[in-house]
Amino acid sequence: MTDLDQRIASVLRERAEGETDTHRLLRNSRTLGRRRQVRRRAATGTALALVGVLGFVGVTGTDLGGLSGRVPWGAATPTAAAPVPPRADGVPGAAERPDLVGTNAQVLHVGVDTARARYLGWAVYGGQIESIRLSVGGGPAVVLQVGRSAKAVGELLLDGLPAEQGAIPVTFDGVVRPFSNGAGGLVKAWQPVPGLYARASVLGSVDRRMLAKAVDAIRWGEARRCATPLRLGDLPAGARLASCSVDAAAFPEGLNVELVLYRQPSTNMWVRLQYGAQIVADRVQGNRTVGGRPGYLYPDGTKLELLGIPRAHLTADFGWPWLGDPPRGQVSFTEADATSVLAGAQVAKELTDPETWK
Repeated sequence: MTDLDQRIASVLRERAEGETDTHRLLRNSRTLGRRRQVRRRAATGTALALVGVLGFVGVTGTDLGGLSGRVPWGAATPTAAAPVPPRADGVPGAAERPDLVGTNAQVLHVGVDTARARYLGWAVYGGQIESIRLSVGGGPAVVLQVGRSAKAVGELLLDGLPAEQGAIPVTFDGVVRPFSNGAGGLVKAWQPVPGLYARASVLGSVDRRMLAKAVDAIRWGEARRCATPLRLGDLPAGARLASCSVDAAAFPEGLNVELVLYRQPSTNMWVRLQYGAQIVADRVQGNRTVGGRPGYLYPDGTKLELLGIPRAHLTADFGWPWLGDPPRGQVSFTEADATSVLAGAQVAKELTDPETWK
C-alpha cells in the first residue's frame, strides 16, 4: 500500500463510526501531489483500484469529441449485442482452483450466464482482484469483485461513490444489506467456495430480487480471457502486464480499454484505448514520431499518444503517479519506453466487432 493509500485508509478507519473529515482527506491527498483519482497500489505491482475495481477507465485531460470523460456505467444499455470475453480453454474456474483468482492479468476465473445477464465490463488486477460488471434485464449495473483475500476485497471502495461514502465494511456471511452510508444501494459479501471471497454491489433504490438474479447468473466453474481490441508487442525491459480491463457499458457507441504495465520496485505505465462513435479528429499535427507514424507528447511530458486511429485515442501515460519526482531509487517509465510500447501496439481493425479481438 502506498503512503497516500495508508493515509486515506487511516482517516476512513478513524471515522468509520462517525462523520468523515473530508477536508483532512483532501488535504492529505494534495500534500502528496495526487493528480488522478485514488486508484492504484503501486507497491503491490498491480493496478488494484482503491475506489472500486472496474471504475477503471478514468479519462483525464482527453478531448473525446462530445464524450468527454469516461462513458458512464449508468449509460442506457445499447441494443447491440454486448462483447463477451471468450473462454480460456483448459483453464479451471474459480470453483475448482480459487487459488488462481487474480494471479494472471489475462485470465478471468469466473464468468456470467449471458442468457440471464449482460456483460458491461470486466477486469483482472494481477495478484489481487477479478471483477465483472453486469446487468439483468437492462437494470442497473451490478459489480462483482472476487479475490483470495477477505481484506483485499473488503477494503475496496464501492465504485461510483466518494471516499467518505464508498468505504463499506462487509461481513462475508451471504446476507444482503443496504448501504449504511445513506448513498442508497445493496451489497452482498460471501464465500462462494473456501479460499475465495466475493462481493456484489449495486447503487440506487433496487429490489433485492434483482441483485439475487445477478448473483445467480455468475458462473464459478468457467474461465475466460481478458480479450481486448488492443494487443501489445514486446514490453520494455523488466516490465510485465499487471492489469487488463474493458469498459463496454456503452458498446457499440463507446469502448474503453486499459492495460497497465508494472516494473519493480513500484512504477506503472497506463496504456489506454478510448473509442467513441462521436470522437472527431482533434489533433492531426504530431510533435513526435512513433514507429514511423505521427505521435503527440502532451505538455506535461508524461503522456504520449499515437495519432491516426479513427474515432479513437491510443495513449501511454508513463509518468510517476504523483506530482514531482519519484522517491529515491525508483525510476519511472520513460518516453522511450512509451514510444516502444505504442509502436508495437496492434489495434483491431473493427473496434465494434469483438470477433476481431484477440
